[in-house]
Amino acid sequence: MRADAKKNYDHLLAVARAVVQEQGADASLRDIARRADVGLGTLYRHFPTREALLEVLLRSSLDEMTAQAAALETSNAPDEALVTWLREAVAFTKNYHGVTQLLAAALDDPQSALHASCVTVRSAGARLLSRAQAKGKARRDLNGEELFALIAALAWLGDQPSLGRHADHLFEIIASAIRR
Repeated sequence: MRADAKKNYDHLLAVARAVVQEQGADASLRDIARRADVGLGTLYRHFPTREALLEVLLRSSLDEMTAQAAALETSNAPDEALVTWLREAVAFTKNYHGVTQLLAAALDDPQSALHASCVTVRSAGARLLSRAQAKGKARRDLNGEELFALIAALAWLGDQPSLGRHADHLFEIIASAIRR
């Protein structure tokens, strides 16, 4: 990609990230193009569908969460690492409200561009959980798939205007229920 095209692509992606964080997964593509000061055709040339745009935005965040899990595995106590990562995973879903359904669907669809990233991040969380369980710091009747489901449940809760105010308190209850 030419340097000017790469610069335009990066700018469009940064604007898209900000708009999706403000408006959620159903963010207006016209609004993204307008804020990036490009035509809608330019946006579609880079991202032919909403899903293509979300895949690029989410893949980088999911990869960051995977890397963070690996760093926490070696630098924190097992239970602290697990809860820290869980908190970050839930924060990610708050930053991109409305994406939980997309991520869950990607886990079940090997053809999805997000499938590999979703599987990898779920495995990273499962490793943190297993490490905490091996040290007797997390309940043993929970697995990585269920941990991912808890993240989705907390994300859903945060997306509900009438219930979102309880999200932080309920996170603490869930975190303490996971820990031993």
